[in-house]
Amino acid sequence: MFKIQTLNNISVAGLDRLPRERYEVASEISHPDAILVRSAKMHEMVIPETVKAIGRAGAGTNNVPVASMTARGVAVFNAPGANANAVKELVIAGMLMAARNIGQAMFFTRALQGDDATINQAVEAGKKQFVGFELPGRTLGVIGLGAIGVKVANAARSLGMRVIGYDPTITVQRAWQLASDVQPALGIDDLLSRSDFVSFHVPLTDQTRHMINAERLRILRKGAVLLNFARAGIIDDDAVVTALDQGHLYAYCCDFPSNLLKDHPRVITLPHLGASTREAEDNCAIMVADQLRDYLEHGNVTNSVNFPEINLPRNGGYRMAIVNSNVPNMVGQISTDLATAGLNILDMLNRSRGDVAVTLIDIDQRCPEDTVNQLRAIEGVLSVRCLGKQDRSD
Repeated sequence: MFKIQTLNNISVAGLDRLPRERYEVASEISHPDAILVRSAKMHEMVIPETVKAIGRAGAGTNNVPVASMTARGVAVFNAPGANANAVKELVIAGMLMAARNIGQAMFFTRALQGDDATINQAVEAGKKQFVGFELPGRTLGVIGLGAIGVKVANAARSLGMRVIGYDPTITVQRAWQLASDVQPALGIDDLLSRSDFVSFHVPLTDQTRHMINAERLRILRKGAVLLNFARAGIIDDDAVVTALDQGHLYAYCCDFPSNLLKDHPRVITLPHLGASTREAEDNCAIMVADQLRDYLEHGNVTNSVNFPEINLPRNGGYRMAIVNSNVPNMVGQISTDLATAGLNILDMLNRSRGDVAVTLIDIDQRCPEDTVNQLRAIEGVLSVRCLGKQDRSD
């Protein structure tokens, strides 16, 4: 039986994907085989040596110590695209709120006092300060064309907006999904110079930190709106406030409140609501639970942030899953040890990603414990798992 530790409340829809006759799931559990997490910060945690995989029920993995887990041969999974529709809807809402000054208008009406006739008179006198503009014909620039960025771009096109996109690493799959009339930008500066709205859909890395700074804000069209529902830190908030105060930037809508931003009259801050829908939480939990199960039971890897994608259909043999450093002659050494033990290889697949490789091997009989120990002793082997025969009831 596999043991799964949950560090946050994980959607029941996801937990139901782990059959109780095969999985024990609890927030307090000893010697877990895997961990399911949403927002809990794991960098200071003591992660048990028994852990073979970590599943993040969401897209970002900043709260997971990916580098140290990779060195231990622990797979880290996420759920890219599972919350894409939820974030897309919030981006569209952010554009509408900024364009129509909805937040400021709500605060204005809440502050009204007097009888209804007095309030009505104040409304008619005050509404002119909240005159906004419409979206059709405006240009949206989308930086990052993954699952979320593509949905945002296509939704904006449906609203009659022109769309410019920039993503030097866009996949073929995402390119096929993108509306055909979305224009490619030559770079970030080119996109900024042509956009009335800019929405960001990139992870926070050393390369993307403060990608929008004072210098780039000067390139942006006067009166533009920035939308950040990706990660805090991508935009230099100090530079944004300066641009707002100078009247160069029209509005800033983001999911990451701070003392600097939350009370600014031209900033809309939301309490990290991007993926906060029941549907998104269910989708993320289902996706990551399925990926964890496939890895624990079969060694297959889908949507891992640190392991290569690998999928070897089971043929009924005994399966071994080996994680090792991506160096020469690893497969040769593994095959030699299996041959020495008299084990016949029925099928084998090896995939690598950066410094890590995963090898799935189906053999004709169970691997003896002394052979398993020999494999573990090979320099560069990070983990060896014997998964047994496939349960035909799967």
